Amino acid sequence: MHNFPFDLVGFDLDGTLLDTSGDLGEALNHALSLAGRPPVARQEVYALVGGGTKLMLQRALERSGGPLPEEETAALTAQLVAYYEAHIAQHTQPYAGALAMMDALAAQGVTLALVTNKLEHLARKLLDELGLSSRFATIIGGDTLGAGRAKPKPDLLQLMVERTGARRPAYVGDTSFDTGAARAAGIPCVVVSFGFCDAPPHELGGNVVIDHFDELIPTLTKLATQTA
Repeated sequence: MHNFPFDLVGFDLDGTLLDTSGDLGEALNHALSLAGRPPVARQEVYALVGGGTKLMLQRALERSGGPLPEEETAALTAQLVAYYEAHIAQHTQPYAGALAMMDALAAQGVTLALVTNKLEHLARKLLDELGLSSRFATIIGGDTLGAGRAKPKPDLLQLMVERTGARRPAYVGDTSFDTGAARAAGIPCVVVSFGFCDAPPHELGGNVVIDHFDELIPTLTKLATQTA
């Protein structure tokens, strides 16, 4: 018998489970070079991620000389995605403690899910290359339900619950897209402070903030008593 208070824990991908800044940064700089724009430093990528590939590119363009016409931005986004897909796991690694944390949750009988605004086929390819796909009962991307239904809308998290049949879900993320979606779906949300946070972690609107994955299981246990 397992008595962990949550039967499902969903995770964001970029900046939550995985530090993808190196590979995203190289793909972003490839697209910027095609537009004749200067590259961004890897640390700057942290402030640009969140909301999907196109939005990341738009933010970088705005910082480096201003936006481009929609047609040019769409073409550059396609070039960025193609480059990223071809080099998707050269530098990406799980954050410290992530694998042990997932093992520990699974040992408690908890179902794991992955819900990201990254395109679903890219999320699956990345997880496949890192040998992580089998850990998740479902993998949901920003385009899984079609245009306009990605986080911070609740739709993807609602699909996560529907697919898994969870009765007591929780979600873990690093940006306002994650906390907004969780809040709209009525799901408790843990924020990781080490990710691509688009605001100070304690101001993102999650229920609680952790600084390392070693803290997640005890934090979820405590959170369950607060949200019961």
